[in-house]
Amino acid sequence: MVRLPLTPAEVERGQRLGALLRRARGERSMLLTALDAGVSPETLRKIESGRVATPAFPTIAAIADVLGLSLDEVWSEINRSEAAVRLAPSERRLAS
Repeated sequence: MVRLPLTPAEVERGQRLGALLRRARGERSMLLTALDAGVSPETLRKIESGRVATPAFPTIAAIADVLGLSLDEVWSEINRSEAAVRLAPSERRLAS
C-alpha cells in the first residue's frame, strides 16, 4: 500500500501532539512512560519529535492515559490552530 505524503496541516498537528505529550510527561522518564503505555520508547520518541505525525489512535489513547490526559484535552490541543485559521478575521478578534 502506498502512503500519501502528509499535508502541512497534518505535519503541524503532529508537532502539536508531540509538544503536548512532552509537556505532559515533564520530568518523567521516556522509557517508563513508553513501557507503562505499552509502546516502544522509540515510538514515543518519534511521536514526541513529530516524526510520526499520524500515530494510531490506540497508541495515543494509551500514552494519554499514562500521562493523565483526557482524549478531549488531546483533541482540543492538536486542533487549536486549525480552528483559529478557519475563523474569519472579525471572528478572531471576538474570540480573543
